[in-house]
Amino acid sequence: MKEIIPESVETSAASAPAASVETPAPAAPPAAPASEKPLEAEADKAPKAKASALAKAAQAYITDLFAKELSPKLTYHTLGHTEAVVKECRALAPAANLSADDTENLLLAAWFHDSGYLDVYDGHEFRSMERAGAWLAKNDLPKARIELIQGLIKATHRDSPPETELQKILVDADMSNLARDDYRSRAELLRTEWELVLDKTYSTPEWTELQLNFMLAHKYLSEAGKDRYKKALKKHIDDQRDHLKKKEKKSKKKTREKSETFAEPKRGIETMFRTMYSNHMKLSDMADKKASMMIQLNAVLISVIITYLGAKMGKAGSLAPLMGNNPVLAIPVSILLITALGSVTTAILSAQPDVTSFDWLKKSPEIATNRRVNLLFFGQFTKLNLDNFQSGMREIMRQKDMLYTNMVTDIYYLGEVLTRKYRLLRTSYTIFLVGIILTALSFGIALLYKS
Repeated sequence: MKEIIPESVETSAASAPAASVETPAPAAPPAAPASEKPLEAEADKAPKAKASALAKAAQAYITDLFAKELSPKLTYHTLGHTEAVVKECRALAPAANLSADDTENLLLAAWFHDSGYLDVYDGHEFRSMERAGAWLAKNDLPKARIELIQGLIKATHRDSPPETELQKILVDADMSNLARDDYRSRAELLRTEWELVLDKTYSTPEWTELQLNFMLAHKYLSEAGKDRYKKALKKHIDDQRDHLKKKEKKSKKKTREKSETFAEPKRGIETMFRTMYSNHMKLSDMADKKASMMIQLNAVLISVIITYLGAKMGKAGSLAPLMGNNPVLAIPVSILLITALGSVTTAILSAQPDVTSFDWLKKSPEIATNRRVNLLFFGQFTKLNLDNFQSGMREIMRQKDMLYTNMVTDIYYLGEVLTRKYRLLRTSYTIFLVGIILTALSFGIALLYKS
């Protein structure tokens, strides 16, 4: 058959006229001749040429050959396809007023034209010619006639434009699938075959457009072929156009739904934002409570140490009475005091209110709708005058997705504040933990020194 291999398919419709492709449908099992759908009711009523004894012998040979050697990956180029081409040749022969010999030659070429697929995929026509030549020679056909039949088979190759009327009829019959009622399902079989054999995949829109471009570029060559297929081909081109438009509309709708998810209130998105805000508020509250606990604890320690040391120094004028005969005790006391000071300082910094500064907004109020700006946060919109703030809010209300953009920006800056809080809080706890351990160790060493 004339076919487009993927490399030639991916170019454009303009390169397709000489190459034919069997057109589109679900990867279903190859249809048997009895299940082949008619081209047109009137066309199927046309008289068909009778098969000669030699043509019937070729049928028996090819049927047996395909049953034994056909690869299951060939979902389109099956025995069913070959039988359909032969059937069309039988219908076209009387319409073209072919002689009995020409009809027999045409049918023999039709039976063998895809037998080369048993050996090779691309360039199978040449293997088909060899198989046909060997079989015909065994049946004692003259060399000139064998060459004529091989020439018919060669004409189905994409780079061998048909010249004689017989060649044109065979090519038209081979491409009759474009005018069949089930043209789309047949093309899907070809699509599946390319995926299995050539490892080439196409999305549904790509395949639909490819088929339309090929159908637009294809022309039937013989007068009998034009009469039988041209009207149906035009109808199917229009149908394929409508099919492609529907696919495009459906695809655009899906794309629009995805892109407009932000513009239209969605319960899932609102729940997500609500949960994120709630979690951030809880985490901020937890950080403040932990900081408050450290502030209170260390403030008590500092107060006790300073009060006790001050009282002792007031009575004795020195730390000697406090330390007794072991001045080394000053070390754990000092460590505890430093620990408490370091821990309380970082805890206070963690709990300290922090408003992200955006002084640059004062200089550039016209970028109030920039995605880095969050007009829902007072730390930013207070840098603007009332007119610029109102203008920015109106823009948010006009462009619905900007509302979500501002909410996302707000969450981002909340995250920055939380990161700072928890970093300082962790430092406070670490200082307190290390300081307490060092205090205990140094106190133990001081007691051992005294003893």
